[in-house]
Amino acid sequence: MKTLLNVIWLVLSGFWLFLGYMLAAAIMCVLIVTIPWRVAAARIGVYALWPFGKEVVDRPTAGVGSMLGNIVWVILAGWWIALEHILSGIALCITIIGIPFGIANFKLVPVALFPLGKQIVDKR
Repeated sequence: MKTLLNVIWLVLSGFWLFLGYMLAAAIMCVLIVTIPWRVAAARIGVYALWPFGKEVVDRPTAGVGSMLGNIVWVILAGWWIALEHILSGIALCITIIGIPFGIANFKLVPVALFPLGKQIVDKR
């Protein structure tokens, strides 16, 4: 079932969200100082490409550095990726079939805003 959901997600919004995250990762590389944020952008981008069967959890070792890094992330890229999730979620909620995928997009907004201090794990 999760494979079917992932394929539908990929077609409806996953690919475009993935491209947004990869654009953010490329921008982070260009700015040199923000290269560590590229890793977070790529990690969450791959998750946004194929999210069903995985979940985002808080990393227990995250501290003040993650919080400060998230502030920089929100300023540079997080706000427009979160906006991408919100717009995609609204568009998907127009149809009955798209409502679960729209809700999944809304659940990704906090991750898009604050990706540092999070890790992606398989659901068990």
